[in-house]
Amino acid sequence: MVSSNGYRVLQWTGVSGGLPPNETTFAKILKDKGYATGLIGKWHLGLNCESSDDYCHHPLSHGFDHFYGMPFSMMGDCEPWEMSEKRAGLERKLNVCSHVMALAAFTLAVGKLTRLVAGSWTLVICSAIVALVFFTTSYFVGALIVHADCFLMRNHCITEQPMCLQRTTALMLKEVSSFVQRNKQGPFLLFVSFLHVHTPLITTENFRGRSPHGLYGDNIEEMDWMVGQILDTLDTEGLTNSTLVYFTSDHGGSLEAQFGNNQYGGWNGIYKGGKGMGGWEGGIRVPGILRWPGVLPAGRVIHEPTSLMDVFPTVVQLGGGQVPHDRVIDGRDLLPLLLGTAQHSGHEFLMHYCESFLHAARWHQWNTPDTESSFHQVMERITKAVEDHRRTLSPVPLQLDMPNNIWKPWLQPCCGRFPLCWCDREADP
Repeated sequence: MVSSNGYRVLQWTGVSGGLPPNETTFAKILKDKGYATGLIGKWHLGLNCESSDDYCHHPLSHGFDHFYGMPFSMMGDCEPWEMSEKRAGLERKLNVCSHVMALAAFTLAVGKLTRLVAGSWTLVICSAIVALVFFTTSYFVGALIVHADCFLMRNHCITEQPMCLQRTTALMLKEVSSFVQRNKQGPFLLFVSFLHVHTPLITTENFRGRSPHGLYGDNIEEMDWMVGQILDTLDTEGLTNSTLVYFTSDHGGSLEAQFGNNQYGGWNGIYKGGKGMGGWEGGIRVPGILRWPGVLPAGRVIHEPTSLMDVFPTVVQLGGGQVPHDRVIDGRDLLPLLLGTAQHSGHEFLMHYCESFLHAARWHQWNTPDTESSFHQVMERITKAVEDHRRTLSPVPLQLDMPNNIWKPWLQPCCGRFPLCWCDREADP
C-alpha cells in the first residue's frame, strides 16, 4: 500500500483504506489446504470500506479463521505519554482554529457594537460557538483517540474499548494457549504480532525496572518472556517437533522515537539509521530466529541476505500450497537455505523501498570496489537490475492517500452507541 502524499500507514481505524480483498495471503492459501489459521496481536491493514461492519479489510476477510487483538497499531497516544503520533498535532491545529474563530467572533462583536459592521448578531454567535467547539474538542482529543483506535476485538466483536493496557499481555497469552489447544489435532498457522517494543512501551509491573537499559529494555524482557511462554505451550501440548517457529521484526530500532534525553526506540549497534530511514542498515536489518527441532540443525548461523518477503513462499510451500502464478512474487523459499541444501540465498538483488521510492539496492555479489573501473561496473550491473525490477511492477489502487486515509465517522468501530464507544466484555464471566 502506497500513497502520493507521504502517508506510510493507516492513520485511524475509521478509514476506508486497507489490504485489498483481491490480495492473496498465505493464510488464505493454507486455509484452503485445511489449516486452522489464527492471528493474535495487531493488524494495521484496515477494517472497513463503506460501513462500520462490512469488515472488507478485516483479518477474517484475508484467510484467518480467528482474530484476537488490536485492529490498529500500538501508539504513544494509547495512554498518557510524552510522545504522541496524533494527539499533540491535533491539539495544536484545534487550538489555532479555536483562536481564529474566537478572534473572528470578537472582531465581529466589536464591529457590531461600534456600528462598523451591519447585519444581525447571528454570525457573531455562530463564530463564538464554533470557537467553543474547537476549544472543547482540543481538550478531549486525547480521550477521543484512545476510544477510537485503542481497543481489542475477537473476530468481528469488540471486546474492550478502550483497552486496559496493563492486562493486555495476559489476555494475549491466554488467547495463544486457547488457540493452540483447540487446534492441536490438526495443522495450524498462528501469527502472533506483538504489541511490545513500540511506544508507549506498555510493560507490566513484574518487568518494570528489571533491565539496565531503561523502559525499552524492560519491554524487550517482557516480550522475551512472552515468547518463552508460547514455546512452553507448544512443549506442553507435544507440538514442539512438528511446529516451525519463526521470530522476526518488521524493521530495526526506531531511532526517531526520542524525547529529550530518553531513547524509546531501541539501538541498532554499529548499523546506521533506523525505522523509516530508507535503506540504511539500521532500519532494514532485523532478527531472524527459527526453531524446528529434528528438522533444522540447532545453532546454525546463516549469513546470506534474505527478506521478510520470503516468509510468503516458505510458509505456502511448507503447507502444501502453490505460490500464485498470476503476479510476480519477490520472495524466495527459505527452506533449502535453512536445511543446508543450498549455500546461497535465492536473492541476487534486494530492493528497499520507502513508499513508492527506491532507497537502496543490495547486490549479493558486491564487494567494496578497489578501483574506479570496478565501481562503474558495479553501478552498471545494479542499474540494470533496478530497470529489470521496475518492469515487473504494475499500478495498484492507492490505499493510503487522503480519500482512503481520513477519519470517517460512519466507519468508526464502536462498542455501544457512537460516539459513546465503551465496553468491557473481557470482564464478563
